[in-house]
Amino acid sequence: MLRTMKITLTPQQKLQLEQMHDIERDSRVCDRIKVVLLASEGWSQTMISQALRIHESTVARHLSDYVLSEKLKPENGGSQSNLSAIQTMHLIEHLTEKTYPHTHQIVAYVK
Repeated sequence: MLRTMKITLTPQQKLQLEQMHDIERDSRVCDRIKVVLLASEGWSQTMISQALRIHESTVARHLSDYVLSEKLKPENGGSQSNLSAIQTMHLIEHLTEKTYPHTHQIVAYVK
């Protein structure tokens, strides 16, 4: 089933999205921009998902997010730190001076 969510962009909006895509470093944001641009060119959600190698439900969610709130950036903020600000500063200083080849070595140092 070919589902198409038609998004109409003005030439200015399209240019703005293309410029954002050119300077954006986060590939997740680039994927969202490509989804919106391709949908505005009449591509179906199935075609977009195949071209970008992402799930069709992801395409639908990206389009819905854009239509409802022009959302392009993911809002997941990561996890809370278990270190205080001072401990974090000391860890950064230590890691700047010493390079560990494996993550488990950093974990052992922190413990």
